[in-house]
Amino acid sequence: MSKRFADFLLAGKNQVDQQLANFAADQAMAASGLGGSLDTITQACTYVLTNGGKRVRPLMVYAAAQALGHKGHDTGLDHVACALEMIHTYSLIHDDLPAMDDDDLRRGRPSCHKAFDEATAILTGDALQARAFELLADAPGLTAAQRVALIKSLAKAAGVQGMVGGQAMDIAATNTNVNLQQLQSMHAFKTGAIIRAAVTMGGIAANASVQQLAALDSYGTHIGLAFQVIDDILDVEGNTETLGKTQGKDDKANKPTYVSLMTLDGAKKESQRLLQTALDTLVEFGVSADPLRGLAHYIISRDR
Repeated sequence: MSKRFADFLLAGKNQVDQQLANFAADQAMAASGLGGSLDTITQACTYVLTNGGKRVRPLMVYAAAQALGHKGHDTGLDHVACALEMIHTYSLIHDDLPAMDDDDLRRGRPSCHKAFDEATAILTGDALQARAFELLADAPGLTAAQRVALIKSLAKAAGVQGMVGGQAMDIAATNTNVNLQQLQSMHAFKTGAIIRAAVTMGGIAANASVQQLAALDSYGTHIGLAFQVIDDILDVEGNTETLGKTQGKDDKANKPTYVSLMTLDGAKKESQRLLQTALDTLVEFGVSADPLRGLAHYIISRDR
């Protein structure tokens, strides 16, 4: 990892962490005058938003904007980046529930429903989803057309045509036989859609052309699938302490994975193929897309 990319990772993660903490504090302040019954929800929101994480999706927003010549961070981009992370965090809260993946750990700490209770976890996820769209609607420095495009992009990626649809497909596939094409379709929805949206939303915020958006979308599509392939590999090769979640859950739940369909070696080769295809889509951007290239390699080489 080059020093320049390491600096980008650190600066971007610190920016997102600080902005999420600020948004959580603002929400707690706004709710404080509405009665003590909301205290638990605001505490849970703060708990999950300040619980660490790689922040890959918001970093994708910043990197895509930089690929188009956008320098540094601004408040509008922060709103977009944090909206993506709120949607992602809400999905993790709900994924961990007993009715879904039933996991007691998330990022090395008790899952939201374990730290609080199931009803609080459900409502916390709902609150974060709503807050994400509020952030996009209020994003400063963007035109009304940009805000509408951002809201539409995230809504589609998070809904039945994206993450929610993919999760439903994942549940239905448990204890069944699926082929590789079906697995790819499922994960293009479940995992890939939000990553794909993060890249294109960064482009929208930076006034990308139609051609540039198409290239960013292709990059997001392939690196989003690669992210899931690596997740499946880590579920076999990783450990609970490093992953911050229970290792081996997919195998025990008899869920189809890239490893179960392609073997471990085949899954590793597939991750490299997807990486190269993603990198090939960035050729027109030159060195300005180096943060996106760095994120692609980071996703493939991560250990959690």
